[in-house]
Amino acid sequence: MAKTAELSTTPRLKALYKSTIVKELQAELKLENVHQVPKLEKIVVSVGIGKNKDDKRYYEVVRNTLTKITGQHPIDRMAKKSIATFKIRAGMNRVGINVTLRGARMYEFLDRYVNVSLPRTRDFHGVSAKAFDKAGNYNIGIVDQSIFPELTFEETQVVHGLQITMVISGGSAVYSRALLEKFGIPFEKQGGKN
Repeated sequence: MAKTAELSTTPRLKALYKSTIVKELQAELKLENVHQVPKLEKIVVSVGIGKNKDDKRYYEVVRNTLTKITGQHPIDRMAKKSIATFKIRAGMNRVGINVTLRGARMYEFLDRYVNVSLPRTRDFHGVSAKAFDKAGNYNIGIVDQSIFPELTFEETQVVHGLQITMVISGGSAVYSRALLEKFGIPFEKQGGKN
C-alpha cells in the first residue's frame, strides 16, 4: 500500500509545469498550439574520465558521485574513435560515464539542482546565457562536485567536474530559455556582474 502512495506523488516541478507553466509560456511566446510549448525531454549528467582512465579509485569516485546525485546507476561510455595523442583506441571502455534521467527523476534532480546545489556554488552570479546549442538544448559545466549536498566531505576529496545537458523540445534557444527561467534557473545579467 505504501508503494502505490509513493509512486502516485508527482514531482513539484512537473506539477507546476502542467498546471501553470504551459499556459503562461503559450501566452508569452504567442504559440497557437499547446504542443508547441517547449518541454524538458531528458537530462544527461556525464563525466569524462580522460587522463584518469586507468585509475580505478578515480573511476569509483566518479561512479559513486553520479549514483548518489542522480539516484540512478550510471553506464560506461566507450571511445568511438582512436586518438593517438590521448592514447585512446576505438572501442576502449571507460572514457566516460553518464546517466540519462527522464520522467519523475529528471524533475526531482532539476528541482534539487536549482534550489539546493546552485546556491552552494562559490561566487555565483547566474548560469551562462550563451550555453544553448542550435537545437535549443542547454549545457552546464560544473567544476567541482562538492556543491551537491548528497555527497559527504570524504566523497569530495577527489575533485572532478560534471556536464549537465538539458534536452528541450521546441528547437529554439529563446523558447528553451523561457522554459528554464520558469523552472527557476537564474541566468547571469547582461553587461557584467551585479
